[in-house]
Amino acid sequence: MADLEGILGGLKAAAEATRLRLLALFTKGELTVTEVTQILRQSQPRVSRHLKLMSEAGLIERIKEGSWVFYRLAEEGPARAIAQKLSELLPWDDVVLKRDVERLDAVRKQRQDDAQEYFASNAAEWDRLRALHIPEEQVEGALLDLIGPSQVPSYLDLGTGTGRILELVSSRAARAVGVDLNGEMLALARARIEKAALAHVQVRRGDLFQLPYGERSFDLITLHQVLHYLEDPSAAVAEAARVLRPGGKLVIVDFAPHALEFLRDDHQHRRLGFADKEVGQWCKTAGLSLSTTRAFPPRGASGLTVVVWLAVAPAIPKRKTAEAA
Repeated sequence: MADLEGILGGLKAAAEATRLRLLALFTKGELTVTEVTQILRQSQPRVSRHLKLMSEAGLIERIKEGSWVFYRLAEEGPARAIAQKLSELLPWDDVVLKRDVERLDAVRKQRQDDAQEYFASNAAEWDRLRALHIPEEQVEGALLDLIGPSQVPSYLDLGTGTGRILELVSSRAARAVGVDLNGEMLALARARIEKAALAHVQVRRGDLFQLPYGERSFDLITLHQVLHYLEDPSAAVAEAARVLRPGGKLVIVDFAPHALEFLRDDHQHRRLGFADKEVGQWCKTAGLSLSTTRAFPPRGASGLTVVVWLAVAPAIPKRKTAEAA
């Protein structure tokens, strides 16, 4: 329950033009300090002072990963409600806010273009590159184990890439769909599916932040080694939850927190892994229950720990039968 001091602190922290602009930006997702300075066109020391004040007031959260620091709206606390309410009151047609959003879109587009160029240039070697740092066989075995042996009516693989996981899991589904934004990756995925003669499997181009499906469309969804490339992993989890049917499963496979900075420059990783608490909070916010976590240590000293998280959508409560008279 929110206390008066917490509410007043949040209101004071938000009561300034630049901080309101920052609040508006963070409603669109998490950002680094460098990205914020590019958008606001203000010096880093000035921006950092505003961010520090907002963080201390509980309006935003600070996440440090190696040499990068991310900021986003607070997930919990009394100031969280204030941030949400204020975002609803913001005049999005204001010239300043419109300009900020345009610059934000430009920053994200450049980041997405760089990532897509990387994926396209490495598509043919993708399966080999992906297996360099992770115990692939163990992870895939755990993924299948968590999914269970029973066949599900519909399965969706988000960020399907070359279609490796889509092919692997498709035997457990009556209908399977892989979605990816990169054309070169999709071409390889289609070739894989055709070679395996999987008539019940299809791939399609799509944005995993805006899936072309209605609510409650799939019984099983996988996000395999996808989240660390994304600008807003929590939004991807929320969108997956939107199209997940009651009682359905979401299986996330990604890295535990690490400090291999070169993966950002050389392989377009945006995030250096995720802690269980962070993934659990995303699932909770999306209305899912994180039920199982399994970690797999690296093969060697230079490898990465891989974690498999299983989240479940709440089932529709059964109607109580009327008691006999």
